[in-house]
Amino acid sequence: MKEPPLITANTVLSILAVDYPVDKVACYVSDDGAAMLTFEALSETSEFARRWVPFCKKYNIEPRAPEWYFGQKMDYLKNKVHPAFVRERRAMKRDYEEFKVRINSLVATAQKVPEDGWTMQDGTPWPGNNVRDHPGMIQVFLGQDGVRDVEGNELPRLVYVSREKRPGFDHHKKAGAMNALVRASAIITNAPYLLNVDCDHYINNSKALREAMCFMMDPQLGKKVCYVQFPQRFDGIDRHDRYSNRNVVFFDINMKGLDGIQGPIYVGTGCVFRRYALYGYDAPAKKKPPSKTCNCWPKWCCCLCCFSRKKKNANTKKEKKRKVKHSEASKQIHALENIEAGNEGSNNEKSSNLTQTKLEKRFGQSPVFVASTLLENGGVSQGVSPASLLKEAIQVISCGYEDKTEWGKEVGWIYGSVTEDILTGFKMHCHGWRSVYCIPKRPAFKGSAPINLSDRLHQVLRWALGSVEIFFSRHCPIWYGYGGGLKFLERFSYINSVVYPWTSLPLLVYCTLPAICLLTGKFIVPEISNYASLVFMALFISIAATGILEMQWGGVSIDDWWRNEQFWVIGGVSSHLFALFQGLLKVLAGVNTNFTVTSKAADDGEFSELYIFKWTSLLIAPTTLLIINIVGVVVGVSDAINNGYDSWGPLFGRLFFALWVIIHLYPFLKGLLGKQDRMPTIVLVWSILLASILTLMWVRINPFVSKDGPVLEICGLNCDES
Repeated sequence: MKEPPLITANTVLSILAVDYPVDKVACYVSDDGAAMLTFEALSETSEFARRWVPFCKKYNIEPRAPEWYFGQKMDYLKNKVHPAFVRERRAMKRDYEEFKVRINSLVATAQKVPEDGWTMQDGTPWPGNNVRDHPGMIQVFLGQDGVRDVEGNELPRLVYVSREKRPGFDHHKKAGAMNALVRASAIITNAPYLLNVDCDHYINNSKALREAMCFMMDPQLGKKVCYVQFPQRFDGIDRHDRYSNRNVVFFDINMKGLDGIQGPIYVGTGCVFRRYALYGYDAPAKKKPPSKTCNCWPKWCCCLCCFSRKKKNANTKKEKKRKVKHSEASKQIHALENIEAGNEGSNNEKSSNLTQTKLEKRFGQSPVFVASTLLENGGVSQGVSPASLLKEAIQVISCGYEDKTEWGKEVGWIYGSVTEDILTGFKMHCHGWRSVYCIPKRPAFKGSAPINLSDRLHQVLRWALGSVEIFFSRHCPIWYGYGGGLKFLERFSYINSVVYPWTSLPLLVYCTLPAICLLTGKFIVPEISNYASLVFMALFISIAATGILEMQWGGVSIDDWWRNEQFWVIGGVSSHLFALFQGLLKVLAGVNTNFTVTSKAADDGEFSELYIFKWTSLLIAPTTLLIINIVGVVVGVSDAINNGYDSWGPLFGRLFFALWVIIHLYPFLKGLLGKQDRMPTIVLVWSILLASILTLMWVRINPFVSKDGPVLEICGLNCDES
């Protein structure tokens, strides 16, 4: 399991206790590992929810994830006036501690797998004993008749889903699991809106769904909104945010800016979708406002208006003729594809059959699911029994259901990249939809982030690899989606999101050149004229001013901005560089390479994970750059000391760039040293070896030395005279 069961349980509890009508909420948990531990943990969670949900709603507490509610360091009696609150809170905390013990007991039991596999309470083998070969499983824990909370109120539905896995099928990882959830939820409840959260992101603001619905149900613009994206906020990050885990520049500046164009990109979690938009339908056409007549214009332009109207009428007549011809041709071709405009009698039946066939080719061979896709406002048939619905839901999560359909191509989460979130949002925007960025005062969702260096670099590696895959795919925003509803500036933002790994190449050169200058005694930056210097300074000042204005507008502090700049360099010369080469090998040569992470050491205490060192090859490149720049500084200063006062002036320019690189890589150096104040031997050996090889290669191909050998000139001194 990627997420601990207790974290998943807290996320589920926060969803079940959300401030929204109970009959409109259903929580679906996708278990792609088919773990019996997750199943048993959800069973315990459903039982505890019968006490937790009414407690949250009765006293209006925040957040509604018990682990973080009971762990927050604040006055929990603030604004609480109910006399029974203290007593019930103590009882609830005791119940939660007992609940944690039961979950931990399940985790301890699951550490040792029996030889014959797991068995359920009735003695039958657990269907998911073979993770790669098992049937689809669906279990409804809450929301059934008779299952209510301790106060007799109805509870939201809680459904466990594990899609079918068989050898020889491409299951498409998270994107495939999300598409299976979309189909299963359409069969069972078919709500018109979907909330997507990762299992480690709990609802921190119980009114977040209501805020999203304000945008979705807006009478003027709501119909064109495909999703409402919330910013990601994180718990458990150290105060200095050493590796820029909060990503405040992206979430508080970039995403706000995109909200003014066509909307933010989808970031994979904390997002409320319109189900209809996920099915690949185009956004509703915008109604044109009535054109102005002569009565709307001033009197002096009536003549000009009349002249333009005559010309316009002539053009519109021609366009109408073309449209009539086109519509007549399209009627002849598509007459049998439109149910509402079909002919009477047998023609209606043929049209209906042909449309049903077309929908099944698009959505799959499930009549119940196909019928649900036509209901823009959601809902299920009342005359169908729950047992038959569950049977149909099992069918739509089978591993062969998507064969010869448009799932993953035009419908649902899009396949073809490990960053399926960017592709999915991009396709929606190409269909003319727009998205909305919602930033409530109280953060809507909070999650956990990898705070140690190695895990953070691997997270960035995954994102960068997904961008490289999109760059080489047919969905690349550079050439895909023209003629649709995607705006130019929105396209430009998507292009930026897929080309950024390529910036690792010039960045690597930028971080290497200062050391080369110091080691060779040459300054590679050429001398420029006064005019060019003024242009350079104007560009530099304009970029700095833009950054300052963005920080002021987004409310980003200088510390957060600087951490973001530092980690951009660290990630650029490590994760982005490796992702680029890994993507090229995968796309061009079909070679899949994986970078494994192995834990080496750990410490106890708060933020102990910050100091865990895990060996990974991603550490070699930035460590090498650190060593050669530090060595370059030492060599440059030593050379200046030996050569006297005149050599200090040219040295300062070279030192500035080298120290600038070292300062950017400083958090990386702290991450390597950790609390032990020593660098791991394997990283040191590899980096020194690589730095030595690069230095020897530079000496061998030194471009500053003439290929004909050193140039000898007569100095004018007679050395023979004594």
